[in-house]
Amino acid sequence: MSQNCLPSTVQFSKIIALILPFLLVACSRGSEPEQDRTDLLCDSQAVSCVSTIDPRDPHYLAPFLLRPGVTMKHIQRVVLSLPNTHVADSNTDYLRIECTSSFFNAIDDLELKLDDYQLIVRSETRDTYPDLGRNRGRVEQLRTKLAQAGLLETP
Repeated sequence: MSQNCLPSTVQFSKIIALILPFLLVACSRGSEPEQDRTDLLCDSQAVSCVSTIDPRDPHYLAPFLLRPGVTMKHIQRVVLSLPNTHVADSNTDYLRIECTSSFFNAIDDLELKLDDYQLIVRSETRDTYPDLGRNRGRVEQLRTKLAQAGLLETP
């Protein structure tokens, strides 16, 4: 066999350098939150966290104002219509949804908490990689579905 047919060590190193980050991201699932984090601000270094209580521009989400009588069961029914979601934790006023990305199999945590007529929302990816707007997009998709279901107050 000719030496020209075999990849050189340099070429092999380049291939590994290109593939390795994708493998690491695909295997990274982060750790599951141990408690309700809806009242916490996003970590200032977390580029993939959005919240209705965090006033800082990269993290800020507009409030979700609910109609009277809306329960977490109503909200759960709507949120589970989003793709790749399942309930990880719930009670009468709190819901944590695990959202799995179809590309890298990474897990994001979408946390929802009832506070009178407001829904506190926090969504964050478990790993430290940028989510490319995935959390914000999911939350805005949820806002649209909640409005279509008649659960949000209209401005």
